[in-house]
Amino acid sequence: MTNFDIKHLGCLANLADKENGKVFLHDILNLSSCEVSINCVPKGFKLPFNHKHKQNEEIYLFLKGTGKMYLDGNGIDVKEGSCIKINPPVLRSFENTGDTDVQFICIQAKANSLEQFGLSDAKVC
Repeated sequence: MTNFDIKHLGCLANLADKENGKVFLHDILNLSSCEVSINCVPKGFKLPFNHKHKQNEEIYLFLKGTGKMYLDGNGIDVKEGSCIKINPPVLRSFENTGDTDVQFICIQAKANSLEQFGLSDAKVC
């Protein structure tokens, strides 16, 4: 047994062919502290529902394309390089408003659970 795991997902552009255009890493990497999804939203797609979380905050990192996040009814434009943190009770949805696929990474972790980060969780060896 090793203390690391490596998986190769292939070309991110091919994620559009996956179920719902996303891959969840929880099961693939046996994650124990968060959920990570890699997403590809096709041109013209709008999520047909809002959702919120019970305890997890979400962080969205936009890698390609343009779209609109709907957060508690407010439309917020996003593009490559946009980063958004959303607290659990916020109603959220997404729409691809651009001419290409939108690619983003979404990270979910329990809100207010981070105790150490950066150098406070590191030991130089």
